[in-house]
Amino acid sequence: AFQRLLPLVVLLLLVARPSSAVPSLHPVVLVPGNTCSQLEARLTDEYEPPPASGCGVPRQGRGWFRLWDNFTALQEDPSLFRCYADQLRLVYDPRAGDYRNVPGVKTRVVAFGTTRSFGSDDPSRKNVCMEGLVEALERVGYREGENLFGAPYDFRYAPAAPGLASRAFSGFSSSLRLLVERASQRNGNKPVVLVTHSLGGLFAAVFLDRTPLRWRRRYVKHLVMLCLGVGGSPLNMWPLASKALAANPTSLQAGVLTYGNRSFASMFSLLPSPRVYGRTPLVITRDRNYSADDMAEYLAAAGFSEDEVARYRTRALPVTLNLRAPLVPMTAMNGVGVPTVDKLVFWDANFSGKPKLVNGDGDGQINLETVLALQRGGSRTK
Repeated sequence: AFQRLLPLVVLLLLVARPSSAVPSLHPVVLVPGNTCSQLEARLTDEYEPPPASGCGVPRQGRGWFRLWDNFTALQEDPSLFRCYADQLRLVYDPRAGDYRNVPGVKTRVVAFGTTRSFGSDDPSRKNVCMEGLVEALERVGYREGENLFGAPYDFRYAPAAPGLASRAFSGFSSSLRLLVERASQRNGNKPVVLVTHSLGGLFAAVFLDRTPLRWRRRYVKHLVMLCLGVGGSPLNMWPLASKALAANPTSLQAGVLTYGNRSFASMFSLLPSPRVYGRTPLVITRDRNYSADDMAEYLAAAGFSEDEVARYRTRALPVTLNLRAPLVPMTAMNGVGVPTVDKLVFWDANFSGKPKLVNGDGDGQINLETVLALQRGGSRTK
C-alpha cells in the first residue's frame, strides 16, 4: 500500500510549484516508519550476554557495529539471532522512570539529518521503507542535504505522557526541531513539509503537539502522514502475546524483532486505542473477549507483569488518548481494499500459539477503522 501512495505524495508536493525552477520547492523532511531506521551498537565490559550464547565476546571493545537492520550478517551466521535480539532489548529503570538499553549496550541512530539510513540490506524489505519515495523526489528536483532531509529515530522507544521521562523521544524532538529550522533557513526561509510513514507519524504528531503554535505556523507548511490512523491496530496485539512468531519467523529480521519487541516502549504505543475501538471485541477466547477498553487485562493475560501493565496505563495510553490535530495543514494517505487483521481468535486462550486471524478492510497493516477515526476526530466506535 505504501508504494502505491508514492505518486500521490509527489503530486501533493508539486501542486503549489510553479513550472519554472527547482528553487520553488519547499524543503522536505522525511520521518520513516517503524523499524526503518538503522541502529548501531557498541558493547562495553558491562554487557552480560545470554548464557552459552557466545554473544558479545567478539564485539566488546571493538567499536560500533550494525545492530539493525542486519540481514547480511544474519544470513552469514544465523546464530547471531539471539545476540542481536538480546542487544536490541530495552529495560525499564525505575529510578530514572524511563527505558534504557541493556547494561553494557550503547546505541545510536545512523545518519540523522539524511535519508541514508532508510535503506535495508534485505531484498525483501526494499519497498517497505522510504527508499522509493526518496528516488521519486530526486527525480523531480529534490537533492539530499539541500532540500531533502531525513529524521530517523530509535523505533524501540516512544513518547511518554507529559511529565514523565522519555529521554530518547526528547532527544529526537530537539534534533528534529533544529533540523526543520536549518532546512528552512537553507531554502530561503520557506516552511518545511514533513512527510511521515507509520510510527513516524505518531512521533511527528506528538512532536508538533508539544511545540509552540507560533513555531509550527512559522516552520511547517504541511504534514503528510502515510499509513497511519489515530487508533493503533489489532495486528499489533499478536506479537506481544504470541511466542510462535519468534519460534517460526517469516525472516531472520522478523524473528529478531519479535523476540525482543515485548520490551520495546513503542509496542504499547501501537496498540488499539479505546477512543477508536471502545468495547469492540479484538481478541476472542472461549471464556471471554478483550476489547481496547480491556487492554490492561489482555496484557496481564498475555504474561506481562503488573509493573509493565502499569507502564502501559501511565506512559503509553495517555499519549494515545490525547492525540490531537496538529493545527497545521495536514494530509493523510492510506490504502484500502487489502485484507487486514481485524480480530485475533485464541480460542483456548493459549496466547503462546498462533491465533486464527479474522480480516477486515485496510492496507494490510493499518485497519480501516483507525483511518476513518481521523475524519471523526478520533471518536470512539459505537
